[in-house]
Amino acid sequence: MQRALISDIHGNFEALTVVLQDIRERGITKIFCLGDIIGYGPNPRECLDKVQQLCDVTILGNHDEAALFDPDGFNPVALRAIYWTRDELEKKVGNVSSSHDRWDFLGSLPRFHSEGQFKFVHGSAREPTNEYVFPEDVYNQNKMNTIFGLVDQYCFQGHTHIPGVFTADLDFIAPDECDYQFQLGPEKALINVGSVGQPRDEDPRACYTVLDDETMTVSFHRLAYPFDETAAKIYNIADLHNSLGDRIKAGR
Repeated sequence: MQRALISDIHGNFEALTVVLQDIRERGITKIFCLGDIIGYGPNPRECLDKVQQLCDVTILGNHDEAALFDPDGFNPVALRAIYWTRDELEKKVGNVSSSHDRWDFLGSLPRFHSEGQFKFVHGSAREPTNEYVFPEDVYNQNKMNTIFGLVDQYCFQGHTHIPGVFTADLDFIAPDECDYQFQLGPEKALINVGSVGQPRDEDPRACYTVLDDETMTVSFHRLAYPFDETAAKIYNIADLHNSLGDRIKAGR
């Protein structure tokens, strides 16, 4: 079975649309979302409604959580965007969803999901919603050993917006270093699926991952999308800082 793993959409409907089209064209029918559907981007309603409609499993992200409760540790730009996002979620888009449906959906999201040897989180196996695991953390042996100790076999995550694979011998393999396909083996691995709507690895293309549990492979997919359109929307919304538009064009 193949699963498409998407994460960190961040209200970027243009990127999400391109990714969902690619998933359909590949004939993949099972989609997992690893959180942060909203926050930063100009189309939180549309993205949330589409995820609610199409995703088989959705995990709570820290921006999703911040929309529900008091934001914790957010910088001023992210905080202002969350308050704007809350207001947007109250609005109705056609007949797709009501604000009540959206809040109920967000409030029902689990912090992790497990299926056999696969675990799915937003942040990390230790702190599923809020802990970052950055590539440079391979030099933090205590942190990584603790996290790996909480993983039965494979853990899929997002949050940093930087795709790649953490190996049990504390190496980080970026997608281009494995020709965009990683073969899962008997060793434990942490796989960051990347960001659909706000990549931060200096590649502005949308990123998502496909898990094939028959071939036991993880493939990374990068897709161009009209980020100028998304950025223009951000620039036209006073409560969304212009830097949010700048960074999706730069992939950082």
